[in-house]
Amino acid sequence: MIEREITPVLLNLFQQYPFVTLTGPRQSGKTTLCRAAFPQLKYVNLEAPNEREFAESDPRGFLSRLAGGAVLDEVQRVPGLISYLQVLADQHGGNSLFVLTGSEQFKLSHAISQSLAGRTALLRLLPFTLAELRQAGASHRVDDLLYSGCYPRIHDQELEPRQALGDYFETYVERDVRRIGEIRNLSSFRRFVRLCAGRVGQLVNASALGADAGVSHTTARHWLTVLEASYMVFQLPPFFANIRKRLVKAPKLYFYDVGLASHLIGIEHADQLSTHPLRGPLFENAVVVEALKHRFNRGLRSNLSFFRSTQGMECDLLVETGNGLGAIEIKAGATIASDTFHSLNRVAELVPGITARAVVYGGTDRQSRSSGEAVPLADLSELLDHLEPGEKT
Repeated sequence: MIEREITPVLLNLFQQYPFVTLTGPRQSGKTTLCRAAFPQLKYVNLEAPNEREFAESDPRGFLSRLAGGAVLDEVQRVPGLISYLQVLADQHGGNSLFVLTGSEQFKLSHAISQSLAGRTALLRLLPFTLAELRQAGASHRVDDLLYSGCYPRIHDQELEPRQALGDYFETYVERDVRRIGEIRNLSSFRRFVRLCAGRVGQLVNASALGADAGVSHTTARHWLTVLEASYMVFQLPPFFANIRKRLVKAPKLYFYDVGLASHLIGIEHADQLSTHPLRGPLFENAVVVEALKHRFNRGLRSNLSFFRSTQGMECDLLVETGNGLGAIEIKAGATIASDTFHSLNRVAELVPGITARAVVYGGTDRQSRSSGEAVPLADLSELLDHLEPGEKT
Protein backbone atom coordinates (compact mmCIF):
# COMPACT_ATOMS: atom_id res chain seq x y z
CA MET A 1 0.00 0.00 0.00
CA ILE A 2 1.19 3.51 -0.83
CA GLU A 3 1.67 5.66 2.28
CA ARG A 4 -0.16 8.92 1.66
CA GLU A 5 1.67 12.20 2.19
CA ILE A 6 -1.13 13.49 4.41
CA THR A 7 -0.79 10.61 6.92
CA PRO A 8 1.50 12.35 9.49
CA VAL A 9 -0.78 15.39 9.53
CA LEU A 10 -3.86 13.20 10.00
CA LEU A 11 -2.31 11.31 12.90
CA ASN A 12 -1.04 14.48 14.55
CA LEU A 13 -4.38 16.28 14.39
CA PHE A 14 -6.23 13.23 15.73
CA GLN A 15 -4.24 13.68 18.94
CA GLN A 16 -5.25 17.34 19.17
CA TYR A 17 -9.01 17.21 18.45
CA PRO A 18 -11.97 14.99 19.39
CA PHE A 19 -12.69 14.67 15.65
CA VAL A 20 -10.82 14.82 12.39
CA THR A 21 -12.95 15.29 9.28
CA LEU A 22 -11.47 14.09 5.99
CA THR A 23 -13.20 15.13 2.79
CA GLY A 24 -12.31 14.58 -0.84
CA PRO A 25 -13.52 13.06 -4.10
CA ARG A 26 -14.91 9.56 -4.22
CA GLN A 27 -12.12 7.03 -4.77
CA SER A 28 -9.41 9.44 -3.63
CA GLY A 29 -8.38 6.88 -1.01
CA LYS A 30 -10.08 8.22 2.14
CA THR A 31 -11.33 4.85 3.41
CA THR A 32 -8.06 3.03 2.71
CA LEU A 33 -6.09 5.78 4.42
CA CYS A 34 -8.27 5.92 7.53
CA ARG A 35 -8.43 2.16 8.02
CA ALA A 36 -4.65 1.90 7.69
CA ALA A 37 -3.93 4.91 9.91
CA PHE A 38 -6.40 3.94 12.66
CA PRO A 39 -6.52 0.13 12.88
CA GLN A 40 -7.59 0.42 16.53
CA LEU A 41 -10.87 2.14 15.61
CA LYS A 42 -14.05 0.43 14.53
CA TYR A 43 -15.10 1.18 10.94
CA VAL A 44 -18.67 2.01 9.93
CA ASN A 45 -19.75 2.83 6.37
CA LEU A 46 -22.88 4.97 6.37
CA GLU A 47 -23.43 4.21 2.68
CA ALA A 48 -24.59 0.79 3.86
CA PRO A 49 -28.42 0.93 4.13
CA ASN A 50 -28.60 -1.01 7.42
CA GLU A 51 -26.01 1.19 9.14
CA ARG A 52 -27.60 4.36 7.78
CA GLU A 53 -31.07 3.32 8.92
CA PHE A 54 -29.76 2.46 12.40
CA ALA A 55 -27.98 5.83 12.71
CA GLU A 56 -31.04 7.75 11.51
CA SER A 57 -33.65 5.95 13.61
CA ASP A 58 -31.69 5.46 16.84
CA PRO A 59 -28.59 7.71 16.90
CA ARG A 60 -27.95 7.17 20.63
CA GLY A 61 -28.14 3.41 20.26
CA PHE A 62 -25.95 3.57 17.15
CA LEU A 63 -23.23 5.52 18.99
CA SER A 64 -23.45 3.46 22.19
CA ARG A 65 -21.58 0.62 20.48
CA LEU A 66 -18.85 3.06 19.38
CA ALA A 67 -17.88 4.41 22.79
CA GLY A 68 -14.19 3.88 22.05
CA GLY A 69 -14.36 5.92 18.85
CA ALA A 70 -14.67 4.94 15.20
CA VAL A 71 -14.10 5.85 11.58
CA LEU A 72 -17.48 6.97 10.22
CA ASP A 73 -17.37 6.84 6.43
CA GLU A 74 -19.60 9.12 4.29
CA VAL A 75 -21.03 10.75 7.40
CA GLN A 76 -22.87 13.39 5.34
CA ARG A 77 -25.44 10.68 4.55
CA VAL A 78 -26.73 11.07 8.15
CA PRO A 79 -26.29 14.78 8.95
CA GLY A 80 -28.48 14.54 12.06
CA LEU A 81 -25.90 12.23 13.64
CA ILE A 82 -23.36 15.03 13.95
CA SER A 83 -25.29 16.79 16.74
CA TYR A 84 -25.20 13.57 18.77
CA LEU A 85 -21.49 13.27 18.11
CA GLN A 86 -21.03 16.74 19.59
CA VAL A 87 -22.82 15.71 22.80
CA LEU A 88 -20.75 12.54 23.00
CA ALA A 89 -17.49 14.46 22.60
CA ASP A 90 -18.46 17.01 25.23
CA GLN A 91 -19.30 14.24 27.68
CA HIS A 92 -16.02 12.45 26.95
CA GLY A 93 -13.97 15.61 27.38
CA GLY A 94 -10.94 14.32 25.51
CA ASN A 95 -9.42 13.99 22.05
CA SER A 96 -8.90 11.15 19.55
CA LEU A 97 -12.49 9.94 19.25
CA PHE A 98 -13.86 9.88 15.71
CA VAL A 99 -12.57 10.21 12.18
CA LEU A 100 -15.32 11.43 9.85
CA THR A 101 -15.10 11.15 6.08
CA GLY A 102 -17.27 12.53 3.31
CA SER A 103 -17.30 13.21 -0.41
CA GLU A 104 -19.83 16.08 -0.45
CA GLN A 105 -17.86 19.01 0.84
CA PHE A 106 -20.50 21.75 1.16
CA LYS A 107 -23.15 19.62 2.86
CA LEU A 108 -20.64 18.14 5.27
CA SER A 109 -18.97 21.48 5.98
CA HIS A 110 -22.35 23.06 6.78
CA ALA A 111 -23.25 20.28 9.20
CA ILE A 112 -19.87 20.51 10.89
CA SER A 113 -19.97 24.29 11.21
CA GLN A 114 -23.34 23.97 12.93
CA SER A 115 -22.36 21.29 15.47
CA LEU A 116 -18.62 20.60 15.58
CA ALA A 117 -17.09 24.07 15.26
CA GLY A 118 -13.86 24.12 17.26
CA ARG A 119 -14.03 20.37 17.89
CA THR A 120 -12.77 19.03 14.58
CA ALA A 121 -9.80 19.48 12.31
CA LEU A 122 -10.68 19.57 8.62
CA LEU A 123 -8.47 17.91 6.01
CA ARG A 124 -8.90 17.31 2.29
CA LEU A 125 -7.54 14.27 0.50
CA LEU A 126 -7.21 14.47 -3.27
CA PRO A 127 -6.07 11.65 -5.58
CA PHE A 128 -2.39 10.63 -5.72
CA THR A 129 0.33 13.25 -5.95
CA LEU A 130 3.15 12.81 -8.44
CA ALA A 131 5.38 11.41 -5.69
CA GLU A 132 2.69 8.91 -4.68
CA LEU A 133 2.25 7.92 -8.33
CA ARG A 134 5.96 7.19 -8.55
CA GLN A 135 5.65 4.94 -5.48
CA ALA A 136 2.81 3.13 -7.27
CA GLY A 137 5.07 2.53 -10.27
CA ALA A 138 3.21 4.84 -12.66
CA SER A 139 4.77 6.05 -15.88
CA HIS A 140 6.83 9.25 -15.75
CA ARG A 141 5.68 10.41 -19.19
CA VAL A 142 3.65 13.60 -19.09
CA ASP A 143 1.10 12.35 -21.63
CA ASP A 144 0.56 9.17 -19.62
CA LEU A 145 -0.21 11.30 -16.55
CA LEU A 146 -2.63 13.50 -18.48
CA TYR A 147 -4.39 10.41 -19.81
CA SER A 148 -4.58 8.19 -16.73
CA GLY A 149 -4.94 10.82 -14.03
CA CYS A 150 -4.28 10.13 -10.36
CA TYR A 151 -7.15 8.12 -8.88
CA PRO A 152 -5.46 5.47 -6.70
CA ARG A 153 -7.61 2.57 -7.86
CA ILE A 154 -6.49 2.96 -11.48
CA HIS A 155 -2.86 2.59 -10.49
CA ASP A 156 -3.23 0.13 -7.60
CA GLN A 157 -5.21 -2.31 -9.73
CA GLU A 158 -3.65 -1.41 -13.09
CA LEU A 159 -7.01 -0.58 -14.63
CA GLU A 160 -7.48 0.71 -18.16
CA PRO A 161 -8.08 4.46 -17.58
CA ARG A 162 -10.60 4.80 -20.40
CA GLN A 163 -12.86 2.16 -18.87
CA ALA A 164 -12.28 3.12 -15.23
CA LEU A 165 -12.83 6.84 -15.74
CA GLY A 166 -15.92 6.20 -17.87
CA ASP A 167 -17.38 4.01 -15.12
CA TYR A 168 -16.42 6.59 -12.50
CA PHE A 169 -18.24 9.37 -14.33
CA GLU A 170 -21.37 7.36 -15.04
CA THR A 171 -21.58 6.16 -11.43
CA TYR A 172 -21.04 9.73 -10.23
CA VAL A 173 -23.89 11.05 -12.41
CA GLU A 174 -26.31 8.29 -11.48
CA ARG A 175 -25.56 8.34 -7.73
CA ASP A 176 -24.20 11.68 -6.48
CA VAL A 177 -25.66 14.12 -8.96
CA ARG A 178 -29.19 12.86 -8.52
CA ARG A 179 -28.89 13.20 -4.75
CA ILE A 180 -26.92 16.44 -4.46
CA GLY A 181 -28.39 18.53 -7.22
CA GLU A 182 -31.86 17.16 -7.87
CA ILE A 183 -30.97 17.24 -11.57
CA ARG A 184 -33.59 15.71 -13.83
CA ASN A 185 -32.09 16.36 -17.26
CA LEU A 186 -29.05 14.12 -16.93
CA SER A 187 -28.19 14.15 -20.64
CA SER A 188 -27.86 17.94 -20.58
CA PHE A 189 -25.83 17.72 -17.38
CA ARG A 190 -23.45 15.21 -18.98
CA ARG A 191 -23.01 17.57 -21.93
CA PHE A 192 -22.41 20.44 -19.51
CA VAL A 193 -19.65 18.56 -17.67
CA ARG A 194 -17.93 17.72 -20.96
CA LEU A 195 -18.09 21.38 -21.92
CA CYS A 196 -16.45 22.24 -18.60
CA ALA A 197 -13.67 19.75 -19.37
CA GLY A 198 -13.07 21.51 -22.66
CA ARG A 199 -12.62 24.78 -20.79
CA VAL A 200 -10.01 23.83 -18.20
CA GLY A 201 -7.72 26.76 -17.53
CA GLN A 202 -10.24 29.26 -18.92
CA LEU A 203 -12.17 31.98 -17.12
CA VAL A 204 -15.52 30.78 -15.82
CA ASN A 205 -18.38 32.13 -17.95
CA ALA A 206 -21.65 30.62 -16.78
CA SER A 207 -23.66 32.34 -19.49
CA ALA A 208 -21.52 30.90 -22.29
CA LEU A 209 -21.46 27.46 -20.67
CA GLY A 210 -25.22 27.52 -20.25
CA ALA A 211 -25.81 28.64 -23.82
CA ASP A 212 -23.59 25.87 -25.21
CA ALA A 213 -25.28 23.28 -22.99
CA GLY A 214 -28.76 24.54 -23.85
CA VAL A 215 -29.65 25.69 -20.33
CA SER A 216 -29.99 29.05 -18.59
CA HIS A 217 -27.03 30.77 -16.94
CA THR A 218 -28.81 30.25 -13.59
CA THR A 219 -28.89 26.50 -14.20
CA ALA A 220 -25.26 26.58 -15.31
CA ARG A 221 -24.25 28.28 -12.06
CA HIS A 222 -26.21 25.72 -10.05
CA TRP A 223 -24.56 22.86 -11.91
CA LEU A 224 -21.12 24.34 -11.28
CA THR A 225 -21.98 24.38 -7.58
CA VAL A 226 -22.97 20.72 -7.79
CA LEU A 227 -19.65 19.88 -9.48
CA GLU A 228 -17.74 21.75 -6.77
CA ALA A 229 -19.77 20.18 -3.95
CA SER A 230 -18.90 16.69 -5.18
CA TYR A 231 -15.20 17.42 -5.74
CA MET A 232 -15.35 17.24 -9.51
CA VAL A 233 -14.11 20.76 -10.29
CA PHE A 234 -12.69 23.75 -8.46
CA GLN A 235 -12.34 27.43 -9.29
CA LEU A 236 -8.99 29.20 -8.93
CA PRO A 237 -9.53 32.79 -7.77
CA PRO A 238 -7.90 35.79 -9.45
CA PHE A 239 -5.27 37.75 -7.57
CA PHE A 240 -6.25 41.28 -6.64
CA ALA A 241 -3.46 43.77 -6.21
CA ASN A 242 -3.54 47.46 -5.37
CA ILE A 243 -2.09 48.47 -8.72
CA ARG A 244 -3.20 50.80 -11.47
CA LYS A 245 -4.34 48.06 -13.78
CA ARG A 246 -7.79 46.67 -14.47
CA LEU A 247 -7.77 43.03 -13.48
CA VAL A 248 -10.16 40.25 -14.42
CA LYS A 249 -12.54 39.25 -11.66
CA ALA A 250 -13.69 35.82 -12.91
CA PRO A 251 -12.05 32.65 -11.55
CA LYS A 252 -10.52 29.94 -13.71
CA LEU A 253 -11.93 26.42 -13.96
CA TYR A 254 -10.00 23.21 -13.26
CA PHE A 255 -10.76 19.55 -12.58
CA TYR A 256 -9.54 17.81 -9.44
CA ASP A 257 -8.31 14.98 -11.68
CA VAL A 258 -6.75 15.74 -15.05
CA GLY A 259 -7.34 12.19 -16.30
CA LEU A 260 -11.08 12.63 -15.86
CA ALA A 261 -10.93 15.91 -17.79
CA SER A 262 -9.06 14.14 -20.60
CA HIS A 263 -11.62 11.35 -20.66
CA LEU A 264 -14.50 13.83 -20.87
CA ILE A 265 -13.04 15.58 -23.93
CA GLY A 266 -12.72 12.26 -25.73
CA ILE A 267 -9.09 11.20 -25.15
CA GLU A 268 -8.99 7.41 -25.58
CA HIS A 269 -5.25 6.76 -25.41
CA ALA A 270 -2.19 8.68 -24.26
CA ASP A 271 -0.68 9.09 -27.72
CA GLN A 272 -3.62 11.28 -28.76
CA LEU A 273 -2.38 13.98 -26.42
CA SER A 274 0.88 14.84 -28.17
CA THR A 275 -0.99 16.73 -30.92
CA HIS A 276 -4.25 17.53 -29.14
CA PRO A 277 -5.15 21.25 -29.08
CA LEU A 278 -6.03 21.04 -25.36
CA ARG A 279 -2.75 19.46 -24.26
CA GLY A 280 -1.52 22.81 -22.91
CA PRO A 281 -4.61 23.49 -20.76
CA LEU A 282 -4.59 19.90 -19.49
CA PHE A 283 -0.92 20.23 -18.51
CA GLU A 284 -1.80 23.48 -16.75
CA ASN A 285 -4.59 21.67 -14.91
CA ALA A 286 -2.12 19.00 -13.76
CA VAL A 287 0.28 21.63 -12.39
CA VAL A 288 -2.38 23.67 -10.58
CA VAL A 289 -4.01 20.67 -8.91
CA GLU A 290 -0.58 19.32 -7.89
CA ALA A 291 0.10 22.65 -6.16
CA LEU A 292 -3.28 22.36 -4.44
CA LYS A 293 -2.44 18.83 -3.23
CA HIS A 294 0.84 20.14 -1.86
CA ARG A 295 -1.10 22.50 0.42
CA PHE A 296 -3.87 20.11 1.41
CA ASN A 297 -1.45 17.29 2.27
CA ARG A 298 0.19 19.60 4.81
CA GLY A 299 -3.13 20.49 6.40
CA LEU A 300 -3.10 23.98 4.88
CA ARG A 301 -5.71 26.01 3.05
CA SER A 302 -5.17 27.01 -0.56
CA ASN A 303 -2.92 30.04 -1.05
CA LEU A 304 -3.13 29.88 -4.84
CA SER A 305 -4.42 32.39 -7.36
CA PHE A 306 -3.66 33.63 -10.87
CA PHE A 307 -3.01 37.08 -12.29
CA ARG A 308 -4.51 38.51 -15.42
CA SER A 309 -5.09 42.09 -16.48
CA THR A 310 -7.81 43.10 -18.91
CA GLN A 311 -4.99 43.94 -21.34
CA GLY A 312 -3.89 40.30 -21.38
CA MET A 313 -0.86 40.38 -19.09
CA GLU A 314 -0.97 37.21 -17.00
CA CYS A 315 0.73 34.75 -14.68
CA ASP A 316 -0.72 31.24 -14.51
CA LEU A 317 -0.14 30.66 -10.79
CA LEU A 318 0.70 32.86 -7.82
CA VAL A 319 1.67 31.23 -4.53
CA GLU A 320 1.21 33.56 -1.57
CA THR A 321 3.60 32.82 1.30
CA GLY A 322 5.02 34.55 4.34
CA ASN A 323 8.10 35.29 2.26
CA GLY A 324 6.21 37.02 -0.55
CA LEU A 325 4.69 35.84 -3.82
CA GLY A 326 5.98 33.02 -5.94
CA ALA A 327 5.08 33.54 -9.61
CA ILE A 328 4.81 30.41 -11.75
CA GLU A 329 4.32 30.23 -15.50
CA ILE A 330 3.14 26.90 -16.95
CA LYS A 331 4.36 25.65 -20.32
CA ALA A 332 3.51 22.20 -21.69
CA GLY A 333 6.42 22.18 -24.14
CA ALA A 334 9.58 20.19 -23.44
CA THR A 335 11.90 23.06 -24.44
CA ILE A 336 12.69 26.33 -22.67
CA ALA A 337 12.83 29.14 -25.22
CA SER A 338 14.75 32.39 -24.83
CA ASP A 339 11.55 34.39 -24.23
CA THR A 340 9.95 31.92 -21.81
CA PHE A 341 10.36 34.26 -18.82
CA HIS A 342 9.19 37.37 -20.67
CA SER A 343 5.66 37.31 -19.28
CA LEU A 344 6.83 36.58 -15.73
CA ASN A 345 9.29 39.47 -15.85
CA ARG A 346 6.53 41.87 -16.93
CA VAL A 347 4.23 40.69 -14.17
CA ALA A 348 7.02 41.00 -11.58
CA GLU A 349 7.50 44.64 -12.60
CA LEU A 350 3.81 45.29 -12.07
CA VAL A 351 2.88 43.24 -8.99
CA PRO A 352 4.63 44.13 -5.74
CA GLY A 353 5.94 41.37 -3.53
CA ILE A 354 7.03 38.79 -6.11
CA THR A 355 10.14 37.23 -4.62
CA ALA A 356 10.54 34.13 -6.79
CA ARG A 357 9.86 33.26 -10.43
CA ALA A 358 9.70 29.85 -12.04
CA VAL A 359 8.47 28.12 -15.15
CA VAL A 360 7.04 24.62 -14.78
CA TYR A 361 7.37 22.88 -18.13
CA GLY A 362 6.98 19.54 -19.85
CA GLY A 363 10.66 18.72 -20.09
CA THR A 364 12.89 16.66 -17.82
CA ASP A 365 15.85 18.89 -16.88
CA ARG A 366 15.89 21.55 -14.18
CA GLN A 367 17.57 24.75 -15.31
CA SER A 368 18.60 27.95 -13.54
CA ARG A 369 18.21 31.12 -15.57
CA SER A 370 18.88 34.73 -14.64
CA SER A 371 15.13 35.38 -14.49
CA GLY A 372 14.23 32.28 -12.47
CA GLU A 373 14.07 28.49 -12.40
CA ALA A 374 12.83 26.19 -15.16
CA VAL A 375 11.36 23.19 -13.34
CA PRO A 376 10.01 19.89 -14.73
CA LEU A 377 6.57 18.88 -13.50
CA ALA A 378 8.17 16.04 -11.50
CA ASP A 379 10.09 18.62 -9.42
CA LEU A 380 7.11 20.86 -8.67
CA SER A 381 6.79 19.69 -5.05
CA GLU A 382 10.45 20.52 -4.42
CA LEU A 383 9.89 23.98 -5.89
CA LEU A 384 6.86 24.58 -3.65
CA ASP A 385 8.83 23.43 -0.60
CA HIS A 386 11.45 26.02 -1.49
CA LEU A 387 8.81 28.74 -1.82
CA GLU A 388 7.18 27.83 1.49
CA PRO A 389 9.91 26.74 3.92
CA GLY A 390 8.74 25.82 7.38
CA GLU A 391 5.00 25.82 6.62
CA LYS A 392 3.21 23.72 9.25
CA THR A 393 -0.33 22.87 10.26
